[in-house]
Amino acid sequence: MKKLISLVLLAVFALTMTGCGTGKPSQPETKTLDAIHISYVKLPLNVPSIVEKKQELFEKEFSKDNIKVTFPEITEGPKMTAALAAGSLHFCNALGGTSAILAAANGLDIKIIGMYSRAPKAFVIMTKNPAINTIADLKGKTVAGPKGTILHQLLLASLAQQGLTGDSVKFVNMGIPQGVTAMMSGDADAALVAGPAVPKAVEAGGRILTTGEGLLDATIVIAVDGKFLQEHPSIVKRYMKVHQQSLTYMKEHPDEVYRLAAEETGISVEDVKKMYNWYNFDPAITDGDIKDLEKTQEFLVQNGLLTQKIEIKKLVKDMSKDM
Repeated sequence: MKKLISLVLLAVFALTMTGCGTGKPSQPETKTLDAIHISYVKLPLNVPSIVEKKQELFEKEFSKDNIKVTFPEITEGPKMTAALAAGSLHFCNALGGTSAILAAANGLDIKIIGMYSRAPKAFVIMTKNPAINTIADLKGKTVAGPKGTILHQLLLASLAQQGLTGDSVKFVNMGIPQGVTAMMSGDADAALVAGPAVPKAVEAGGRILTTGEGLLDATIVIAVDGKFLQEHPSIVKRYMKVHQQSLTYMKEHPDEVYRLAAEETGISVEDVKKMYNWYNFDPAITDGDIKDLEKTQEFLVQNGLLTQKIEIKKLVKDMSKDM
């Protein structure tokens, strides 16, 4: 009995020394950072990113700790998540929901820390062909656009609404500028278009057949690597605080923001004003956002782009609540 009591006392002593006797925290200390890398995607019309960069909001925040901020222009979702996995990117600012889900399904410990935007009206299907007036008229026609994206999802959702499948059209995988060119030249009957390319295509004679409104939310997210979030939670919180500052600036200085966006994207102030109202930049993650991401996952599975589902809620760590 004495031996047993002695062992218990030793165990209690060891726990006491580990938990508080040494004065060291039970969790690993936050590692220091020399630099943070934030993706910069200005199109279709990513106004918060434009404001953050032009007003040097992140530099002002992190220079307090001698942390350098860089903005690599990585505009493709897969390349963005690859950079995240490699450690050459810390924050995916404006990452498509499709890319976040595919990265997670392929083993990347990615966390969605806030919503960047929802802009169903900014994603459209266009045509210049006078014989095409509805989505149903696309049956048997050639449609150009980027595969595995929100725009591709819009095409399939709009076809399904008409009782058609993806096989009902001849889909050609290409970027938005190339797709618009193909539509204008007659090499494609329709194109999947987004952002500033929409008003430009309309000016050139294109017509909008449908937008994403009522079909999808066009969810764009803010994401980080899970390990980075675990090691640098205060940095992530400060990042989201700065992001909120950009949203506040947008509300308080609309004319200045329109001018900045027009200069950065090369489109007119009038078009910026028109497109600006298409976007919801609220960073809080809602139940509706979760459902839209789940719908996006279904789209990926049904079209052979994803073979194994993941639990969407496990990807989410809403840091907007801490701003």
